[in-house]
Amino acid sequence: MNILSLFSAAVVFFASLLNAVLPAPVRKAPEGKKTAVTMPLGGGCDPWFCEHGGRYYYCYPLGNGMGVKSAASLAELWDAPGRRVYTAPEGTEYSSDYWAPELHFIDGRWYIYVCADDGANEHHRMYVLSCDTPDGDYVMEGKISDRSDKWAIDGTVLNCDGELWFIWSGWENDTDGSQNLYIAHMSDPLHIDGERVRISSPEYSWEKNGMPINEGPAVLYGKDGIFLFYSASGSWTDDYCIGMLKLTGNPGSAGGWAKSPLPVMKKAETAWGPGHCSFVSSGGEDYMVYHANIESGTGWNARSVRVQPVSYRFGLPVLGSPVKAGETVDIYE
Repeated sequence: MNILSLFSAAVVFFASLLNAVLPAPVRKAPEGKKTAVTMPLGGGCDPWFCEHGGRYYYCYPLGNGMGVKSAASLAELWDAPGRRVYTAPEGTEYSSDYWAPELHFIDGRWYIYVCADDGANEHHRMYVLSCDTPDGDYVMEGKISDRSDKWAIDGTVLNCDGELWFIWSGWENDTDGSQNLYIAHMSDPLHIDGERVRISSPEYSWEKNGMPINEGPAVLYGKDGIFLFYSASGSWTDDYCIGMLKLTGNPGSAGGWAKSPLPVMKKAETAWGPGHCSFVSSGGEDYMVYHANIESGTGWNARSVRVQPVSYRFGLPVLGSPVKAGETVDIYE
């Protein structure tokens, strides 16, 4: 790590500590049409919202396949009608357990990155589907993996200076017990052409409740740099939370990312286990979409989806506390 990267990492460290103890900054509301939306939006987990060409999309799993919703505004997206865009064939290594899909528009084509297996969790790997249109019929392009071909979930794509990088959560070896975040260079939207590099492991106590886990990476192209948010601890616990890395150097190097020493979002009243977020812009604002539980101790059985704006201070995004059930959030167009 060079001097500039060391300095950037130190800035992230101390700014993260200050953001953790200070109240969220007061945001200046943008001008334009706004819609007050009551939280949560509804039941669901691992939400992936995105925008392209002024239209909004929600990509979601259907057990053995994929669905996509689209709407003219972010406020209308959740209640928009959906369409099944892919059903997996039976008897393959990718026939079951579709989790945490992401929809990306890259070089003129639409791609869904999703993990799947043959019914056995230890066989989960990342796969890619493609289509000419966002809500058309998708084609399975195959597995996307580095040559280690280890257990993998929650894949996302980082575009940095025109180069594509794949980031995912995986096992170091072939058995469960801990999950790390890995990155590898992509030659194109369908293939990894580099070795995987571990960029984050569960090291703090807040990353180890239930099980030491880093998962659900999501990129935010922020006002002052590129940030990678991730979920930490067991997703079935009340202490599931969100951590943050900032890109300070080479994205393909473990030393190129600076980690916040504290979670950037954690449990609050009527919002237990917040995690697995995505980011989308509307009306000049960045919004985070994530899931949380209304009641303590409900684990995977009662997760619901929420949206709230992102603030900025000290050059870092500030997520604040998760919005409470029953509160409204203004979504601008």
